[in-house]
Amino acid sequence: MSDNQGIQNAAVLMLALGEEGAAEVMKYLGPREVQKLGEAMTSMKSIPQERVEQVLNDFSEVAASNSTLGLDSDEYIRSVLTKALGDDKASSLLNRILGGTGDASGIESLKWMDGESVADLIHNEHPQTIATILVHLDSDHACEIMGCFTERLRNDVLLRIATLNGVQPTALRELNDVLAKLLSGGGAAKKQSMGGTRVAADILNYMSGNNEASAMEYLKSYDPDMAQKIMDEMFVFENILEIDDRGIQLILREVQSDSLIVALKGANEELREKIFKNMSQRAAEMMREDLESKGPVKLSEVEAQQREILTVIRRLADEGQLTLGAKGEEAYV
Repeated sequence: MSDNQGIQNAAVLMLALGEEGAAEVMKYLGPREVQKLGEAMTSMKSIPQERVEQVLNDFSEVAASNSTLGLDSDEYIRSVLTKALGDDKASSLLNRILGGTGDASGIESLKWMDGESVADLIHNEHPQTIATILVHLDSDHACEIMGCFTERLRNDVLLRIATLNGVQPTALRELNDVLAKLLSGGGAAKKQSMGGTRVAADILNYMSGNNEASAMEYLKSYDPDMAQKIMDEMFVFENILEIDDRGIQLILREVQSDSLIVALKGANEELREKIFKNMSQRAAEMMREDLESKGPVKLSEVEAQQREILTVIRRLADEGQLTLGAKGEEAYV
């Protein structure tokens, strides 16, 4: 099931639960999840009864299959993921699943705000302070905020993110002063590993073509070697060619056909053939026909769909379900 289909089903479930039931469920969701779910709910005007029944039946089956095996299992999950993925990948994934140390818990307030509001709040602060704030946010959210900055500020902040090698507790206390009640200071915790070329690359992956090109030129002028490291960390749509066939098939199960058709309008023939090769013959023929029959598509729409697919790919990679490019393959001997 694709992410979009899952969100649509969740929206149907929320509407079926009623106001009080839906409110109880949403209390346990994160800001980005609430945003996506809310948008899906507002787009639903009329839902067939059979659709509601199907969603409720599916939910009932999933709920009935759950047990108490998952209770108090943080250490078990930590151990399994570390053994399966290695320290680096497991650490990144565990931070998302189990949460951090809580040193920057106050920044949760910013995660509920739209990009423009956050930008209005922080754009007059020192670029280093802005960089320290943005590394605590999801990459797509940080990119949305940076899109509201001037080009000069955007490039300066990205450079500082790329060269940031951690966040000290004192820096978190300074954020508390800057953002007042929105942020809480860190205690006697150890330095957090945040920022760096990987974070900068993740944010660049969400940027539009013009903004990305401008930022990369600025980074190259400052430090060519660092800029190259950032480019090496980036995963762009053409890099799908580096994913093995099993990985391509996994991606295809997660991506809707309509989204893929638009994304492939901007892909070269080699990449298209890679995708077709991992479909059934009938599905590949239908996809070719849809591509040929589809008229001109705005570049912005193509880039938007490509970014959506890249988001799915990065999630699958973070979960350890696929390896991106040759860099991951070098770990095997």
